[in-house]
Amino acid sequence: MGADRVFAYGAAAGLLGDLLLGDPRRGHPVAAFGRAAGAVERALWRDHRGRGALHTAVCVGGAVSSAALAASAVRSSPAASVALTAAATWAVVGGTSLAREAREIGRALEAGDVDGARERLPHLCGRDPQALDADGIARAVVESVAENTSDAVVGALVWGAAAGVPGLVGFRAVNTLDAMVGHKSPRYRRYGWASARLDDLAGWPGARLTAALAAVAGDDPRGAVRAWRADAGKHPSPNAGPVEAAFAGALGVRLGGTLSYAGRVEHRPVLNGAGRAVRPEDIERAVRLSRRVGWLALGVCAGARLLKRGRTS
Repeated sequence: MGADRVFAYGAAAGLLGDLLLGDPRRGHPVAAFGRAAGAVERALWRDHRGRGALHTAVCVGGAVSSAALAASAVRSSPAASVALTAAATWAVVGGTSLAREAREIGRALEAGDVDGARERLPHLCGRDPQALDADGIARAVVESVAENTSDAVVGALVWGAAAGVPGLVGFRAVNTLDAMVGHKSPRYRRYGWASARLDDLAGWPGARLTAALAAVAGDDPRGAVRAWRADAGKHPSPNAGPVEAAFAGALGVRLGGTLSYAGRVEHRPVLNGAGRAVRPEDIERAVRLSRRVGWLALGVCAGARLLKRGRTS
């Protein structure tokens, strides 16, 4: 069995496992990586870009090397290779947990329980929940669903198609490090610079594929493309911009605007200004769009592997 079929079968099984099982409550491999990365940070931290770059190299290099060794060990067995790919895909994607958290908040908002929604919002994103009303919480959830569709599903599949199990594991390692140290707090402004820039590079192809598939799978393809082209470049993130703009256009809603992180207020450009304000019921629409985009991404990535093999054979 060729590597193209190994990826296709394994990734499909992994996505199905995520759909049926979600993330494990205990012993998640990503959590174990986070603990290891935290230990490396404690040993290396200095307020210096070079130390941060070393931290990134040690953590990502270690994760990719371990994945490559595991893939090499089972290469002679197609069944074991598919199983390893399935396990890696299940471990690194987070579509079901993303949907679950978003829907919990959506149900709280639709029931009028704004305080309950505020309490759950930190499980999904880093916004200051006390600064948000019901519509602001709904907007934050839709933006997080859009961005994490790329970060937690599509980006991993793109790198899995490109580099197999090491690609899957490496992408999630980069993404996890960015979440840990890639923000612009006083402690990490310099130390986390390398992780943030590497995450921008690794996330670039997945973000564009996510935006394109959101246009294909959404209710308003032309609106998605229009918002993507007009507004993506206004966003401070080179990867969240295309994804959030495309989701906004596809759903017919308006994203962006004023938000607050850890007491710091940011005024971001509005995405899809022609759309209406986000309402709590739009959370379910965003989750369904995210699901469609994830499965379409599997088809695109697996198809690209098969097409590449056909051209080189």
